[in-house]
Amino acid sequence: MTEEAAGQRLDKLLRKALKDVPLSHVFKMLRTRKVRVNGGRGRPEQLVAAGDKVVIRGDEEQLRGGGEPRPPRPERVKVTFQVLYEDEHLLAVDKPSGLAAHPGTGITGATLVEEARAYLKVPAEPPAGAFVPSPAHRLDRETSGIVVVAKTRKAMVGLTHIFTSGEGVKKTYLALAKGKFARPEGTIDTPLSEHEQTGRSKALRGVNMQEAITHWRVVSSMKEASLLAVRIETGRTHQIRRHLEAAGHPVAGDRRYGDFPFNRIGKQRWGLDRMFLHAWKLSLPHPVTGRTLALEAPLPPELVQVLSRMNLPGPPAGGARGR
Repeated sequence: MTEEAAGQRLDKLLRKALKDVPLSHVFKMLRTRKVRVNGGRGRPEQLVAAGDKVVIRGDEEQLRGGGEPRPPRPERVKVTFQVLYEDEHLLAVDKPSGLAAHPGTGITGATLVEEARAYLKVPAEPPAGAFVPSPAHRLDRETSGIVVVAKTRKAMVGLTHIFTSGEGVKKTYLALAKGKFARPEGTIDTPLSEHEQTGRSKALRGVNMQEAITHWRVVSSMKEASLLAVRIETGRTHQIRRHLEAAGHPVAGDRRYGDFPFNRIGKQRWGLDRMFLHAWKLSLPHPVTGRTLALEAPLPPELVQVLSRMNLPGPPAGGARGR
């Protein structure tokens, strides 16, 4: 890797190197471990350094034939998120449920990546070597709430370190879970299997278990369900959903880990048409100034209505602020 490319995110570098390959295929290659950096698995947020060896396993011509639509041009993208905070280095938004954060297999239409760039008026063909604003972390497609977008390379480098290390980061979600809890609060400290571990890796070294810690507190409850404030110390894939399912209290509306009869009740009785999981609060050091950035995304109207039909009190109102 050259000095000029040093400091860039791996996914951005791949986009430049594979201009004719659909972006969804670039991310698929990353997910399926077809991109290796110095012999190890390449990750989208990884920052490359001078001298790094990046190897792409695959045939570019085959990738070109994927047949998936290209992302819409910025002028045709409708912005659906709400802005919570913005300065010259970053943009914090309230992502609606159903909006994918990044392009990927099976995802059509604009994603948060395209919407953020449309909002920031990034040209469809940015200058070579220019940093292109991108989300600095992920949020499940069906989960609503806070996502931070880096506007500068310096901010992305800082945010990548902050989210990877977890230093000074506090993430709190709101979740509607099945059933009534015996205690007002608790902790789930159960390791989770690596979500994207390949079959070959499992055969060679067994299932890779990762530390995962989830703290929960009951905000309000009834016989059938409880509204929880959930704080996670680790950021494993689908951590809250998998932990609550393992505890016997799956998230309402979760089509993958949820309780399907309970989901039907939620839809028929309370009008719940989505997964009830919302990234509510996020506190972290500003990647450039170092000052604490405290953000809060209010519960979406459709979830407020569900709580109203259930006669469940919601969380106390707050606001977003940057200091």
